[in-house]
Amino acid sequence: MPAKSPTPVAPRHHNTLVLCLAFISGFIIMAIELLGGRILAPYFGSSIYVWGSIITVFMLSLSLGYLAGGHLSLHQPRLSRYGTFYIAAAVLLLPLIFFGNEIMEALFLRMQDPRYGSLLVSMLLFFLPTAVMGMIAPYSVRLLVVEHERSGQIAGLLYFISTLGSAFGTLATSFYLVLWFEVNQILLTMAVALLLAGALALVVGRKAAITPALPS
Repeated sequence: MPAKSPTPVAPRHHNTLVLCLAFISGFIIMAIELLGGRILAPYFGSSIYVWGSIITVFMLSLSLGYLAGGHLSLHQPRLSRYGTFYIAAAVLLLPLIFFGNEIMEALFLRMQDPRYGSLLVSMLLFFLPTAVMGMIAPYSVRLLVVEHERSGQIAGLLYFISTLGSAFGTLATSFYLVLWFEVNQILLTMAVALLLAGALALVVGRKAAITPALPS
């Protein structure tokens, strides 16, 4: 009977990097969601309608991102592709940073109802970058899992780290960042952080040439 080949194990620094990047993603998702209320307030107010629109768009975009990320993780998952998610999210934040006010003003003049106006604006400004960041979580699990028996444990650890990042993002943004910086300064810093995180994943992934542990 032929000997069973050993299961490939990802390098420790690879796992640490994925967990750190997942933390950053969780931090930024919640920070942007909180900032969404301040971004829309000058045009649509800060009523429950506006917050309902923001939360709905974020939940919808994240759910579709989870679905897409899980599907992509089935096809030769690698750290270099993982890095492109961060870079894409950074690029997709740029319209919000540089053209957000113009987009909101144009829509406000045509749709002043705070319910549907805020919902449409939230879709245009937040949907795509949030959906891309939603792809990160399931793809992270696929990169970390090297044994089927430990998949649940790894998924739990990953979501713990990501949610911890979201908690820190919520506190840091609401308690400090909005007091110290303008909204666009915060968003631009987050876009740069995503860009650097993606570049780091690309460099490490190509240098290490990591082979996925599980068959595609």
